[in-house]
Amino acid sequence: MKAATMILLAAILIPGIIVKVKALTSGRKGPGLLQPMLDILRLLRKGSVYSTTSSIATQIAPTVYFISVFTALWLVPMGDEASFIHFSGDILVFTYMLGLGKFFLILNALDAGSGFEGMGANREAFYSLLAEPALLMLLGTFSMMTSYDSFSLIFAHWDLATGSSLVLAALAAYLLLQLSLIENSRLPVDDPKTHLELTMVHEVMVLDNSGFDLGIIQFANALKFGIFSALIANFLAPDREGVWEMILFGGIMLCYAVVVGLLESFRARFKMEKNPQFILTLTSVAALTFIVALIITNKLL
Repeated sequence: MKAATMILLAAILIPGIIVKVKALTSGRKGPGLLQPMLDILRLLRKGSVYSTTSSIATQIAPTVYFISVFTALWLVPMGDEASFIHFSGDILVFTYMLGLGKFFLILNALDAGSGFEGMGANREAFYSLLAEPALLMLLGTFSMMTSYDSFSLIFAHWDLATGSSLVLAALAAYLLLQLSLIENSRLPVDDPKTHLELTMVHEVMVLDNSGFDLGIIQFANALKFGIFSALIANFLAPDREGVWEMILFGGIMLCYAVVVGLLESFRARFKMEKNPQFILTLTSVAALTFIVALIITNKLL
């Protein structure tokens, strides 16, 4: 329960911290930390409008997307404390839940029958196709090193005492940081502030969503930030007990938000043709992590 609570708190604060950091780096005061959540609450109080030409897919897709992400967060532990839902193979179920939500979000865009939304759905599916091997290879690497296929057992047996473990943890944190930006359609792959339909990815997929549906989609995106920040904290945080563990985890998750804000402040969006190269580079880094793990465990030959 501690991990789920931390993720929910992070989901509430991280979007506001990112916006605040970007505002401060550009010399502006910026909105309050809770403003993104207040905007979501405002949307949740409104009704949804559906096109007369859309099917039931448009009506259920936002809910399925939110439930998939919300289910995935219960699989993430906090250090030695097991997650609320844990079982053998839950690392694969975690990936499948994120994939299921993405599938229904793409279906939602295609059901609108809009050329712009279809173009965004095509890009989203393509980027997810390229990014999924990196995530699976990363999770498989640490599953091999610990001989477990459950998040709770992997992180319970993960030790930062050796230099090789620190290197692997740093590589894992880097990969998860970049994958979280791709998963949430942020810079440098996508710009959430753009309004040019020809270059939008996530924003163009939800053009026909409004009110409550748009609110739960945006909150699910915030939950993804919390989930990935919790995974990074699990890799980087040394073993602690009680309150100190929660403080350490919370600090790493907040640092994650600051880093994302700084990255989005000082780097531009890639050209569309550069995005596949960038994502495939992450897959190469994941493969390098796997090879390093094979060398450490003497399983290379």
